[in-house]
Amino acid sequence: MKFLRELLAAILGVLIAMGIMFLIFMVIVSASASSLEEEQVTTVESNSVLELNFENRVRDYAPKDTDPLAEIFIGSDGTLGLQKILNAIENAKTDDDIKGISIKTLFVNAGLAQTQAIRNKLIEFKESGKFILAYSDFYLQKSYYLSSVADSIFINPVGGTDFRGLSSEVLFYKDFEDKSGVKMEVIRHGKYKSAVEPFLANKMSDANREQISSLLNSIWNEIIVDVAESRNKTSEELNGIADSLLVRNPRLAIENNMIDGELFNDEYVNKLKELVGVDLDDELNTISITDYIALGKGRIKSSAKDKIAVIYAQGEIIYGEGTVDAIGQEKIIETLQEVRKNDKIKAIVLRVNSPGGSALSSDLIWRELELTKSEKPLVVSMGNYAASGGYYIACNANKIVAEPTTITGSIGVFGIVPNFSGLVQEVGINAEQVNTNKNSSSYSPYVPMSDSFRSQATEGVENIYNVFVSRVAEGRNMTESKVDSIAQGRVWTGVEALENGLVDSLGNLEDAIVIAAELANITDYKTADYPKFQKDLKDVFKPTSFIKASKEQILKEELGIENYEIYKTLREFSKLKGVQARMPFKIKIK
Repeated sequence: MKFLRELLAAILGVLIAMGIMFLIFMVIVSASASSLEEEQVTTVESNSVLELNFENRVRDYAPKDTDPLAEIFIGSDGTLGLQKILNAIENAKTDDDIKGISIKTLFVNAGLAQTQAIRNKLIEFKESGKFILAYSDFYLQKSYYLSSVADSIFINPVGGTDFRGLSSEVLFYKDFEDKSGVKMEVIRHGKYKSAVEPFLANKMSDANREQISSLLNSIWNEIIVDVAESRNKTSEELNGIADSLLVRNPRLAIENNMIDGELFNDEYVNKLKELVGVDLDDELNTISITDYIALGKGRIKSSAKDKIAVIYAQGEIIYGEGTVDAIGQEKIIETLQEVRKNDKIKAIVLRVNSPGGSALSSDLIWRELELTKSEKPLVVSMGNYAASGGYYIACNANKIVAEPTTITGSIGVFGIVPNFSGLVQEVGINAEQVNTNKNSSSYSPYVPMSDSFRSQATEGVENIYNVFVSRVAEGRNMTESKVDSIAQGRVWTGVEALENGLVDSLGNLEDAIVIAAELANITDYKTADYPKFQKDLKDVFKPTSFIKASKEQILKEELGIENYEIYKTLREFSKLKGVQARMPFKIKIK
């Protein structure tokens, strides 16, 4: 017995020792990795070109993981924060070692509002007198839109340019539901609340076609106006080029003054060398935007004591804690309470980039923002999206600033639940229930939805819609009838939202910060980013993290990107819980 106790104690001691040694090893590895990174990028070489490549995802907020082990085991996904990109370009203006910028990106993995913000910052950069050149093997519309700001745009001799206007495609599942017996039961308010229309019909309604057409034309007009100014053309000329596909090959693109020349990559590099002033036989010094940010150039240094808190609310709105990519009421409420107590923080900017989601979570966040506004100035800055639930949490701010291409509004709600009664009857399955009371069983997906349940659900949707409208009316100083006339689930661009009173001005995050400073009556200040996210050590080693990533990649490869998007849409709708305040459709601009 004594021997057994001693053996167990010895085993336990060995395990504890191994655990301690493992942790020490991890700390050493982390420190080594950090110092290795510092050795690789320590300075900017003289006569350097800052290279912009946005093929990795651009987030409004990309906080560095506070756990060094997370990056070692999971790795960095290369995500860049929008504000860090803008700050880096701003710092490059006055950096004597940076002689110019090269835009060299096949894709722009950012939303249109984010892309426009970067483009506007590049226009400011040109005021320094430094050059901007652009080169690509092929230009998609978004990459051309960004690159059009350059002094000269070059393309591979066998490349091409996509400039044809915007298009939206909506898939309808009604016939599939009828054939399969799998049905999505929908309760909605708002004739434009078309997120659920594909489950109710087999073709697009006039109301939905109207709003999509209005939205696309408004966004396209923004692109056309910006490109026209940069390329010294009229909007009519550009629309003619798009209609006739007059940039489909390099020759046509050059003839129509959309591209300045065709070059191979080595010839483009030599052109950069000439502009920098180095011999063609010498090496061209370049630094990527990622490495430039890693040097600390992604922030604007300030010794100010007063602060403005920038709280990022990005992703779908879910009930619960939330993550970097999903807005949960718990994390947002905790953050708002924290910044309210901080005497150094004089004002708050809420940066919203969300298509909406849970109506309950949206209202809980709204309430905390209402409490916050009574103590400190609150300004909302809208990113790519601030629609439905995203607008719900924005509507009570002192001021709302939207990007011109922001998609916002969508003041409407819906509920959706799957129903398999048609399928189970077809395959010979019968569901029987035993209840103590009339409404004991609220809902079963295996029997047709009862009139009683539909009536209850409709009542819930109507109640939330009325609350939503009242919140907007109060926040925007409108009558409820006025709000209802521009609501009904319809989406608007930032430009349209300014016209109908849903926002106060057009601008970017920096403009919103300036407005917040004015409301707080401060002139010398710096910003602090929130929320703070910390990954638990146990989460780093969860096998589900790796399994999920592998599963997603396998599905993309097997189904193809287009089919994977269909699968993902159906999966997302099947997971929705509770009444939703969500944007009525998805829009992707390539």
